[in-house]
Amino acid sequence: MENKKEIIAGIIVIGNEILSGRTQDTNTSTLSIWLNSLGIKVQEVRVIPDIEKKIVDTVNDFRKQFNYVFTTGGIGPTHDDITASSISKAFGLEYGPHKEAMSILEKYYKPGEFNEGRQKMAWMPTTANLILNPTSGAPGFNVENVFCLPGVPSILKSMLGGIENNLVGGDPIISKTINLRTVESEIAKSLSKVQNDNQEVDIGSYPFFRAGKLGVSIVLRCPDINKIEKCNLEILNFLKDKKIEILENI
Repeated sequence: MENKKEIIAGIIVIGNEILSGRTQDTNTSTLSIWLNSLGIKVQEVRVIPDIEKKIVDTVNDFRKQFNYVFTTGGIGPTHDDITASSISKAFGLEYGPHKEAMSILEKYYKPGEFNEGRQKMAWMPTTANLILNPTSGAPGFNVENVFCLPGVPSILKSMLGGIENNLVGGDPIISKTINLRTVESEIAKSLSKVQNDNQEVDIGSYPFFRAGKLGVSIVLRCPDINKIEKCNLEILNFLKDKKIEILENI
């Protein structure tokens, strides 16, 4: 069977609260795991402040480089939520109340509750496609290959199902993890040899500290299960020779 072309994505995390450390970014992990399952490889993540020029420049840079771009944050009702207006500027599109978004939010709120702040959540590029929000009503939106999602992790997660049909992925990326009771320096040389012999498999090693003891996780990632199994076998062979304890092989 012919190999599918590699499909790549970039993620832009927008928000001063992420850069200041007040809010922890979990959206990158959520998006990356989901995209991997669709066969879309995340190649770059950038965290930027709520500054219009920075958003415009980064979006324009990313949309040329990647098949898909995902932004998180900055589409709420407050004064510093400027992602929607910045995206309009990046694409040279009219920014204003989106008819369908206004209609969705009018129905969502009780009479008299759809105030000016909430109306702002329906302002975006007026020709954008909507990404429906089953959790809190306010939709995200999509222009060409750029998908704009909210920063609240639970809301973002609930909106991913609505985008899936708009994405064309490659082969889903399979992941395998081997947890060892060892230190990186013990396996570095042998692992480098396995990586050199298996260029198409992405091999990472990550130290961890658990129950007062050091260990290393080896993570293998590739769309082809046979290539992962070949790598796994080579690693198990050198671990056996070195008498290194395997905690888990999942």
